[in-house]
Amino acid sequence: MLLHWVLCGVGFALLYYGAEWLVKGSSSLARSFNITPVVIGLTVVAFGTSAPELVVSLVASFDGKSMIAVGNVVGSNICNIALVLGLASMFNPIVCNPSVVRRDIPIMLGISLILLFLTMDDVLSRLEGFALFTGIIAYTLFNYWSAKRQASLGDSSAMNGIAGELDEIGYIDSRPKMIAFVLVGIAGVVGGAQLVVDSATAIMQALGVSEKFIGLTIVAFGTSLPELATSVVAAIRKEMDISIGNLVGSNVFNIMSVLGAASLVKPIGIPGGFFASGLYIDYLVMMFTSFLPWIMMRKDYTVGRKEGSLLLLIYFGYLFYLIAKTLYS
Repeated sequence: MLLHWVLCGVGFALLYYGAEWLVKGSSSLARSFNITPVVIGLTVVAFGTSAPELVVSLVASFDGKSMIAVGNVVGSNICNIALVLGLASMFNPIVCNPSVVRRDIPIMLGISLILLFLTMDDVLSRLEGFALFTGIIAYTLFNYWSAKRQASLGDSSAMNGIAGELDEIGYIDSRPKMIAFVLVGIAGVVGGAQLVVDSATAIMQALGVSEKFIGLTIVAFGTSLPELATSVVAAIRKEMDISIGNLVGSNVFNIMSVLGAASLVKPIGIPGGFFASGLYIDYLVMMFTSFLPWIMMRKDYTVGRKEGSLLLLIYFGYLFYLIAKTLYS
């Protein structure tokens, strides 16, 4: 049992550092070919930072552990808002760009609602996965158009934000090193994902808990570690737009690219059914935690320590509900 927990920890470490190496190597490679920073930020960096959730869900889906795949995405989205945003706001009040409240959060809520309806028939089919993945391409193009439009109107905040993010990632000055970083990063993410799924399955069997519980808790928290680290560091440095923009974007990518790609590989079924399994409750919690920041920020575009405390209370309350339900079911 202890060995499985250690292997799970090693898997998360490989996911974390593998994603970092993959993003650094691939973004440096793209920059070496003179690809514009906005394109790199909206494609290479965005997909790279979602690599842990993506590969874990792909591996879980391929191995027939569909509830780990779904639970990973739903749990990560809850964790990103309730835990990560809540914790980040405890260091400094989070102030966001008005566009996050007016555009990005409503898009996140809309995508969450679409996922709710798509999975009510107890399966996410390949056709639905294709629709979701097409959606993430459209979302990326929309963000690119928005950033270019803002720049043409004299508002270079989006461009500057992406350029600042690339500076934080760093640049490798040798193409062989870039390729090495990409290859090692891919190996780390894939190997880490397999370790996480295998060890999480072993822990699930040893504890007698469900796939859904493991996916919503252990796996979701582990794959949210990059967002947790990035957002807390950004909050400490008072780079607030990075905190909220990173989290909202990650949640959109989790649903459309992660579940879209995973269901394209293999249709994702919901054992026991959408309602009988209780997954609808987890979906509602995900949507509620996604809606809360909009309520909190609709007037002054700020999440203060009081609001952050409420988010943390909701996250740990939700964990208590999951544990209690597992123990007494």
